[in-house]
Amino acid sequence: MPSSSSSSSSPSPPLPEFKNSVKLKYVKLGYQYLVNHILTLLLIPIIAAFGLEVARMGPSEFLSLWRSLHLDLLGILCSAFIIVFVATVYFMSRPRPIYLLDYACFKPPMSCRVPFSTFMEHTRLICSDEKSYQFQARILERSGLGEETCLPPANHYIPPSPNMEASRAEAKLVIFSAVDDLLASTGLKPKDIDILVVNCSLFSPTPSLSAMIVNRYKLRGNIHSFNLSGMGCSAGLISIDLARDLLQVHANSTALVVSTEIITPNFYAGNQRSMLLPNCLFRMGAAAILLSNRRRDRRRAKYRLVHLVRTHKGADEKAYRCVYEEEDKDGHSGISLSKDLMAIAGEALKSNITTIGPLVLPASEQLLFLFTLIRRKIINPKWKPYIPDFKQAFEHFCIHAGGRAVIDELQKNLQLSAEHVEASRMTLHRFGNTSSSSLWYELNYIESKGRMKRGDRVWQIGFGSGFKCNSAVWKCMRTVNLPLDGPWADSIDRYPVFIPEVVKL
Repeated sequence: MPSSSSSSSSPSPPLPEFKNSVKLKYVKLGYQYLVNHILTLLLIPIIAAFGLEVARMGPSEFLSLWRSLHLDLLGILCSAFIIVFVATVYFMSRPRPIYLLDYACFKPPMSCRVPFSTFMEHTRLICSDEKSYQFQARILERSGLGEETCLPPANHYIPPSPNMEASRAEAKLVIFSAVDDLLASTGLKPKDIDILVVNCSLFSPTPSLSAMIVNRYKLRGNIHSFNLSGMGCSAGLISIDLARDLLQVHANSTALVVSTEIITPNFYAGNQRSMLLPNCLFRMGAAAILLSNRRRDRRRAKYRLVHLVRTHKGADEKAYRCVYEEEDKDGHSGISLSKDLMAIAGEALKSNITTIGPLVLPASEQLLFLFTLIRRKIINPKWKPYIPDFKQAFEHFCIHAGGRAVIDELQKNLQLSAEHVEASRMTLHRFGNTSSSSLWYELNYIESKGRMKRGDRVWQIGFGSGFKCNSAVWKCMRTVNLPLDGPWADSIDRYPVFIPEVVKL
């Protein structure tokens, strides 16, 4: 037949190119599912076989099995005592759970707003050096900041008036506003606060800021209060760590953590470029956080603290001096940012990830990382290192909004999507670098977008002078409703916005 002869003489179709036809991401998903659920997959046939064996047993076989156990009263009592003793030791030695009941962020008044035109006009009037003026203009154009960031009232004067009275006024404004909002939202009475931790890096008056809070809210005389200074932008998570340790010691307690940076006394009036950067990036901000170790607070808590990892690179001289307060040749004091800052931050992050990775990554990612490490050590040192997929461990990322370059670098190195770093970019755009409180503005952004669901995991990453990299992992205890107020209440519908690489002034 012509059809059969034609088909027999035609060449066989080639085999499909599986490399192109099979999407490798689905292969990886299958691998991840297999490794992460290997114990379950192994137990299912064992349990099924055991169930079938039990189903085949008759009443006489059950009776003979019971008689063969030779149980006596003394043995039962001893076994019960051992079980109760072991259970008691286990439950008493477990760390107390730390719950985040709520938090509040300071929302600056519109009267403190500093649009680009105002900032550059003031810079022109204050700065006598044309090169310094042009340098600050280039920094601001590429900073990622928007037109609604705010500076304290003292910085609106020409020239600024960074005196003690103005600095205290800013501290009272930002701290008391955040604490007032937190107490109102939680219904907590000031007398019920057992622990107080305040961090502010560059403004450390006497009496301290923590004493100022005790005085304002008439806190108890036996309160455990602490005031951390000089610890940089990562001090917010250091305060959380200190509060956690105190809550492990003091049962049935609540802790108030306040994170802020007072901008007023830290305006740099000189012309050294490395010290002009903070003028362009830092803005007003503060956050108040309420923690508890009381088990009855579990139901109303927003988050539970799962892990907190701190990394300190201060033993290295370059890392120690990369963010350094000093005076320039003309005697003007300010914060100098080293050109090695990004490289040092990368090393600190690498060390932090090495510690936190085994605590949070699923088994599939840890095995891939281990295989790659062995291959590099034994077979080929030039083999590209495997970057763990932290998206398998976290649903949300809060990266310190220290600057556009920091966010870009972490997005690239951690292989995050635009949505994963959206909270950080938009916080930088709307509020600027608010130092240690920026992580809480980012968390509030995620909540205001309605993205925080029960069971979601959040990774907060902070960087700061010293040099330090700190990480906190939170687990959402309940689906968070859209906030009716807060720092994003009147602007969340406008975000996210497109942020160009360069904004022409």
